Amino acid sequence: MARQLAPIIMFAAAALASPTFAAEPIGDWVVEGAYAHVRIASCSDNKLWGIVAWEQQPNNVDKNNPDPTLRGRPTLGIPILLGMAQENPNRWDGDIYNTEDGRTYTAHISLTNPDTLRVEGCVLGFLCGGQNWTRVAVTQPASVPGRPNAQPGKPAQPARTTGQAPRPSRQPAGPQPAYGTIDNVCAAVAVATGLPVNPQATGTGNGDHRPAR
Repeated sequence: MARQLAPIIMFAAAALASPTFAAEPIGDWVVEGAYAHVRIASCSDNKLWGIVAWEQQPNNVDKNNPDPTLRGRPTLGIPILLGMAQENPNRWDGDIYNTEDGRTYTAHISLTNPDTLRVEGCVLGFLCGGQNWTRVAVTQPASVPGRPNAQPGKPAQPARTTGQAPRPSRQPAGPQPAYGTIDNVCAAVAVATGLPVNPQATGTGNGDHRPAR
């Protein structure tokens, strides 16, 4: 009986040691240091690509790129997670471009929990380093000024009249994301790399995103 139970126990232990999540890496992530957001989408060949979608400091350029003709391009919008292919339920392998030194490294990503993405890159298969990225929280719709949100089963109370016009909402200071929808990730990849874009990923229905000339 003990021998019969051993494989079952080993299988259960392996399942507990390798957590899987319903969430995927697709979406927006804050890098360590919070100086940039990376937006990830599934593009050509069902691979994941990630672009710089927001920067804390504007007007950065890819000054360390090994190609001198690309050193003046803005870092905002360039792909940094490159062709990440799913190898198992919670691991995607590909490359990562580091704008700090202009080098491309072998990399893989995985979810440690639904809101934390582990990003690891290696040089020549060793000397690996990594970061934990945090998923950007989804902004909840704002309530109507002066009117509280309705409770389940209760109608919303009418707004009180104060005789003063409501104050306009203030936009957060600093640069805002350049790409407003997840669809634009694949378009940005096509412009930067010339790779074909998966129509299902862009949501256009025709995939006609051609690289800029």
